[in-house]
Amino acid sequence: MEDKYEALRLKNQLCFPLYLCAKEIQRRYTPYLDELNLTYTQYVVMMYFWEYGSSNVKAIGKTLLLDPSTLTPLLKKLEAKGYITRTRSERDERNLIVSLTESGEELKNRAVDIPCKIGKCLDLSEEEAAELYRILYKVLQNVEKEQ
Repeated sequence: MEDKYEALRLKNQLCFPLYLCAKEIQRRYTPYLDELNLTYTQYVVMMYFWEYGSSNVKAIGKTLLLDPSTLTPLLKKLEAKGYITRTRSERDERNLIVSLTESGEELKNRAVDIPCKIGKCLDLSEEEAAELYRILYKVLQNVEKEQ
C-alpha cells in the first residue's frame, strides 16, 4: 500500500534542493560581498545597473522579480551608500529614475572577480552550468505563466 504522504517527503521535493542550493550559494557570496558592504540582493540590484545603466523602478522590479515594498528600501540603502541616485522624471513625476553614480560604477571593478570565485565552488563543467541555467530559466518561465 502506497503511503499517501510520500509526496511530502523532503527527498521527493524539487523545491527543497533548489532552496538549499540557493541558500548555500548565497552563503558563499557573503565574504566577498562583505568586502563591498553589500547584501546579496543589493549585489543583484547593482549587477542590474552595471548591465543596463539608468532605469525606472518598475523596469528594475520586473527584471529582478522584486516588488516595490522590497525594492524601495534596497534602493534607498544603495543611495545612502553613494552607489546610485534616485530622481523624479521631468516628464512624469510619478516615474522614479535610478542611475549609477561614479562610486557605483567603480564598485564594479571591485566585484568583477566574484562570479569566477563562486563558479569555482560550484565545480560544474561549462556544459553542466549551461544546462542548469537553461532548466532554471525554464522553471521560472513556467512559474510566471501560472501567475
